[in-house]
Amino acid sequence: MINFTNLTTADEIGANSYLLELEGSRIVLDAGMHPKKDGNEAKPNYGLIGAADPDCIFITHSHLDHIGTLPVFQDEYPQAEVIMTEGTAKVGDAMLHNSVNVMTSKRMAEGIIEYPFFTHGELERASHAWITRPYDEPFRTGYNGSVLATLYDAGHILGSCGVLMESSTGTTVFYTGDVQFENQTLIKGAEFPQSGVDILIMECTHGVTERSADYTRQKELLRFATAIREVLEGGGAVLIPVFALGKSQELLCELGRFKEKKLIPDVPIYFGGLSSKITQVYDKLSDSTPRLNPGFRLRDHVETHGLPKQGKGPLIVSPGNIYLVSSGMMSEHTVSYNMAAQVLPHPKDAILFVGYSDPESPAGRIKATPHGQNVKPAGKGQGYPLLCRTECFDFSGHATRSALLDYACRLSPKTILLVHGDTEALASMHAELTLRLPNTRVIVPPPGKTIRLD
Repeated sequence: MINFTNLTTADEIGANSYLLELEGSRIVLDAGMHPKKDGNEAKPNYGLIGAADPDCIFITHSHLDHIGTLPVFQDEYPQAEVIMTEGTAKVGDAMLHNSVNVMTSKRMAEGIIEYPFFTHGELERASHAWITRPYDEPFRTGYNGSVLATLYDAGHILGSCGVLMESSTGTTVFYTGDVQFENQTLIKGAEFPQSGVDILIMECTHGVTERSADYTRQKELLRFATAIREVLEGGGAVLIPVFALGKSQELLCELGRFKEKKLIPDVPIYFGGLSSKITQVYDKLSDSTPRLNPGFRLRDHVETHGLPKQGKGPLIVSPGNIYLVSSGMMSEHTVSYNMAAQVLPHPKDAILFVGYSDPESPAGRIKATPHGQNVKPAGKGQGYPLLCRTECFDFSGHATRSALLDYACRLSPKTILLVHGDTEALASMHAELTLRLPNTRVIVPPPGKTIRLD
């Protein structure tokens, strides 16, 4: 018997978690927290797992939409093996400790009584049970060791993996997690199985979007460097909102290279908070995790400055500087959100967006506002005239639509399950794969439902 249960609560990118029942073994894939919901609504529906402990859980990487409720899962199912890569364990520990702080602050500020889901001490105890496995080395897990599993480099962020599982009868299931097939700056592209997969569980983040035919990463980096140089030479400040994990480290490296190549002026780069902590982990693992430049340590090659404060007042944005700060979607109360108020009204300044922004997020609202009109980044409160330069750049850590389609067609499995995408992306991928692979069963698993696959 092979069953798949979608433990998420909606067709969207959120609290990713899935239950796979594979011929006697009960396996959970990821334990996310929804980034746009609060309290118990941010959790997956673990109640669908049932009272008995699953045999194991795989955590594919350390973004909170995949690892954010892992200690909650462990508290409910303490006997399940918790399996991930070393990179995910090291970075995930930092991400989850930061999440405790954020949840505690939200409890005090917004009265969300369920927060925090776990304490620092509970996280410390939970992390002792984590089992780390290297890439490309098969190992036994599942009920009585009946599943042969292998982790493959997913190319998304440090430590990210896809999971290949083979049952005792020879059925193979591959879960991509979040994947990027192209090389980034620090992290090399995914190295996934190219054949022999019966059931493919695939992410669809970019399932409805495509790049222009002439896109190359190098051309996009040059366009990015040009925009930075023009703003700085014009006497302005550059605000770059980034996700603390992954994008911060990739672009910090590129800013250092821009300076070395004289593509931008040698001005201060302000960088700090959670991004700085994650960068330290990247550097500590520079010799032991797959990357394009083994041994390269960001802190040894790129000079940064702590976030500027004036006494106990707000962060200060000054002309002639670069601010590489979180959050990428400029969520309320984050550094990038607070700095935006100083940048938006100034024509010489710029906000340069380097990744996806949810349309309802402050970053999404700014992107959608025509130049010169008033923008309310949080959709409420005081607004600001959007007079600064805004520009968007594509340095995504997710595979393109065409790359996902090509990979699925190359595998040509018996069954494809499409996950981790909004409704439009999932529907688009379903339609295209059904057309290209007429002999493959293509499924969009409904939230909260169990699908029989054999």
